[in-house]
Amino acid sequence: MPRSRRPEDPKVVALRETRCLNPHPEAVTDERFASSDFFDARDLAQVKYEMVRAVREEDMPVTVAAAGFGLSRQSYYQAAAALDHGGLPGLVPAKPGPKGAHKLTDEVCAFAEDALAADPGLRAKDLVGPIAEAFGVRVHPRSIERALARRREQSKSR
Repeated sequence: MPRSRRPEDPKVVALRETRCLNPHPEAVTDERFASSDFFDARDLAQVKYEMVRAVREEDMPVTVAAAGFGLSRQSYYQAAAALDHGGLPGLVPAKPGPKGAHKLTDEVCAFAEDALAADPGLRAKDLVGPIAEAFGVRVHPRSIERALARRREQSKSR
């Protein structure tokens, strides 16, 4: 007989989806997280905020705060800078990975458009080699198609 799975805590699901799930909630030993239902060691943004607040408002030394909140000193300084720069939303970890088309720069796209204009029979797959040769980057044919389509849309909206 198959085991039935317990439904996952909705808060854990929400924290995971927003990248705020603390991977080590057991490392948070600060008293406020142990003695209150309001404070949740699973919420990494809350843990970071409280760590920064403890240093700034309660004059807790950075090393003591970092240890009590289960984080490193470097994490404290990053959280403090993120809070200063972006407020509470700054404490939410950014999505990992590259932001935008970092290989298909304007120069690479212009090269591809010029090649297509010179020979309309070329396909995106035919441009992979010449782009790699000219710019030293390997790109997928579908990425080339999408980048060129974005450029066309941008030029239409101008």
